[in-house]
Parts: sequence; C-alpha cells; structure tokens
Amino acid sequence: MHKLSLHRIPKSFRGKSKLYVQLWWLVQAIFISLSPQVFYGWRRFWLRSFGATIGKKVLIRPSVKITYPWKVSIGDYSWIGDDVVLYSLGEIEIGSNTVISQKSYLCTGSHDYTKETFDIFAKKITVGNGCWLATDVFVAPGIDIADGAVIGARSSVFKNIEMNTINIGSPTKNIGNRTKA
Repeated sequence: MHKLSLHRIPKSFRGKSKLYVQLWWLVQAIFISLSPQVFYGWRRFWLRSFGATIGKKVLIRPSVKITYPWKVSIGDYSWIGDDVVLYSLGEIEIGSNTVISQKSYLCTGSHDYTKETFDIFAKKITVGNGCWLATDVFVAPGIDIADGAVIGARSSVFKNIEMNTINIGSPTKNIGNRTKA
C-alpha cells in the first residue's frame, strides 16, 4: 500500500519553475480557453510563446487543455479537437496532417503503485503523420502510433500501433489496413 506522505515530485519533473507553470495555467485559462473559436493563430501564438513547437495552420480548439506546452510538438496542418487533453508530463509529439478528435486524452504520466512512495513517472507519446484518433480515445504513456493509423471512437491504446492500420476497442485491436482513396 502507498503512503502519500512520502511522495515527492522529482526535481525538474515539470521542466520549468512552479511560477512559470502557474503563469502558463493562468494564460491558458484566460487567453486560450476564452478565445473565440476562429482565433487559431492566437492560440498558436500563446503556445509557441510558452515553448510548444506548433506547425503551420495547426487548428487547436479553445477547450483544449495542455499541461506543459514546452513538452508538446505538433506538425503542420494538424487538428486538435474540442476538450482534448494533452497531459504532457512527458513529451507529446504529434505529426503533420493528424487529427486528434474531441474528448481524446493523451496521458504521458502515471504512478508506480508498487512503491509506497507512489513515484510519478512520464513516458513520451508519439502520434505519426496522417493519423486519426476519433472521439474519446485514451492513449497511455509510452505509446507510439505509426503514420496513417486510425483509432476508432472510445478506444483505449495500451500498445504500439502499426502504420496504416485501423484499430478499435478497449484495449485496441487491429481490425484491418487503411486503404488510400
């Protein structure tokens, strides 16, 4: 059993000072969350200002939540939908022309439940180019989703996903290959 009184966040885990993190959360709450839907350039500006690598014409909805933007990279022409959470305790790399649909949750962090100190850890998530994560997809820490993969609605991804495959379920199962139109 864990003893939370013994839990400690590792030094430099956030990648920035506590003050910088609080400033980001304030900016996100005011300047991003309250921005009009069509202000995509405005949101790209703020994310880049806080260290995110954001490609050309990326569409990020105002309701997106990003824990630490300095750990996020999004390629050109990708879309991040309403109520998506990029829980970026670790790095999140999203390729170009990729869609992360509404209510999806990319989770780079968790805890080691086997230790009484309940140690926190982070593992990078990579989503390739030309992928589509449909609505309400959960992606676990350390997952690689290869180029062209499709993940069906309400799926949970706990293992790496192969290129140009269609995957559904919780946990996901490969149900076929994506064909080019």
